Amino acid sequence: MADRFVEARDFLIRHRQDYEKAYRDFQWPRLDEFNWALDYFDRMADSHDGTALWIVDEDGSQQRISFRQMARRSNRVANWLRRQEVRRGERILLMLDNVAPLWEIMLACMKLGAVVVPATVLLSGEELLDRLQRGQVRHVITQKNQAEKLRQLERDVSVILVDADSDLPNGWDDYREASQQPDSFQPVAVTRASDPLLLYFTSGTTSKPKLVLHTHESYPLGHLSTLYWIGLRPGDIHLNIASPGWAKHAWSSFFAPWNAGATVFVYRYRRFDAAKMLQAIADCRVTTLCAPPTVWRMMIQQDLASYPVSLREVVSAGEPLNPKVIEAVRSAWGLGIRDGYGQTETTALLGNPPGQPVKLGSMGRPLPGYRIRVVDEQGRDAPEGEVAIELNPRPLGLMAGYADRSGSSQGPQQGIYRTGDVASLDADGYLTFVGRSDDVFKSADYRISPFELESVLIKHPAVAESAIVPSPHPTRQTVPKAFIELKPQYQAGPRLALEILDFLRANLSPFRRVRRLEFADLPKTISGKIRRVELRLAESGERTSRRGRTEFWEEDFPGIKDKSGT
Repeated sequence: MADRFVEARDFLIRHRQDYEKAYRDFQWPRLDEFNWALDYFDRMADSHDGTALWIVDEDGSQQRISFRQMARRSNRVANWLRRQEVRRGERILLMLDNVAPLWEIMLACMKLGAVVVPATVLLSGEELLDRLQRGQVRHVITQKNQAEKLRQLERDVSVILVDADSDLPNGWDDYREASQQPDSFQPVAVTRASDPLLLYFTSGTTSKPKLVLHTHESYPLGHLSTLYWIGLRPGDIHLNIASPGWAKHAWSSFFAPWNAGATVFVYRYRRFDAAKMLQAIADCRVTTLCAPPTVWRMMIQQDLASYPVSLREVVSAGEPLNPKVIEAVRSAWGLGIRDGYGQTETTALLGNPPGQPVKLGSMGRPLPGYRIRVVDEQGRDAPEGEVAIELNPRPLGLMAGYADRSGSSQGPQQGIYRTGDVASLDADGYLTFVGRSDDVFKSADYRISPFELESVLIKHPAVAESAIVPSPHPTRQTVPKAFIELKPQYQAGPRLALEILDFLRANLSPFRRVRRLEFADLPKTISGKIRRVELRLAESGERTSRRGRTEFWEEDFPGIKDKSGT
């Protein structure tokens, strides 16, 4: 069974710069039975002498684990978890930092047939309880700095600590005991490719987090598209700057690089420091890098050209990337950041693969294995509309479904899966992000894309990040309002507000002009994405009698109307 997977993988690597052939001829490997950890990873590890995982701490300490070692270590963990009465199909909440046990446990759970519920260590007690309840969790594996949250919840779950000490609470288990188990593992049953493997909670930018179910094929096999988008090769040293607990970590810190036989590189830090991260990338000769827009925006504040990097491929995903960032990296390193797009519910489904023309601001074209349409509300093809995945044939990288009712607003309709994201489609087949369907709004009967306005705002030297939402207006129905987070050296006030409004007026059409702004810290999910839903709710009421202390409207500056005539 694994042979078909390897053949599909090799086809994509071989044609990584021939998009037309890869897209036209790629076929998902359809398997009835498949366990990625047993059938692929362990077989690869038998003949692979390279480093599977390389962890570098900011204090200079390092840990390297080979593919063979990782296979054996995960076998020990699988045997030990079985002794701890972890059963096939039971759900394990995995709440760890970037520590080696994270990778060992992921493999071990696959081998056992247990279902992993990844969670970030930044969860509050209330958020953790929600995941335990809705995820029907039976076991928790975490670190001792998370122990207090679990003590307070009083939930009937078994708890395993990976870094236990003499203060191990009564009834909890010490993960270090796993090292005493045999390093060979025998499964008790065959794994069906359709068996559940992962339950991911979405980041919840627009609503309550949804519970997404992935199988032994949808992420392990499905991330062949992600491998292709990044341009990974055997022997690469791949860094993905993402926090454990989120789907992007599985995308590029687990499945995609190990599908390619590449090294997963991790740089551990207490607080992100762009200069230290860039130095680690240069010193450790990282060849491929994936980072979210927030990180790219921080890194271009450094003198990129002064870092002698060995990078061959640089990509970005998570949110659309502004052209200013792409241009800065190309100028410094001669490399174009290639944007990609997907969701927790999918693998990478749109992207700019290596060697292909890149259009600034575009998410790229459909990746091998995905057939994409842009549709209107009636499901008809449109030049601008919702991004939809064709389901005939159904791509392997699409989730099995939502595990609760929280995602009932989306799903298969008329032979398509609607993503909830709006994009425009050009004559060359490139898609450009417009916004979440929840975020796009009308002002005086014009459709406004928050992302387009935010891409202009980020060009102002004072703006660190921004979010555009509709603000009620007596005649236009709504007008665009910008919530702006300033760079540290700038001070909020009327002079800066007027400067930014003048800047926007000079760079935006009148119908798209931002007419109100407020300086504020932006609300974010624990994964770092802006929660526009909170800002929209804040603006949904009557605003004439309530103004923020650092909020400014065009009406506050009469000269604006005199200059523009509108």
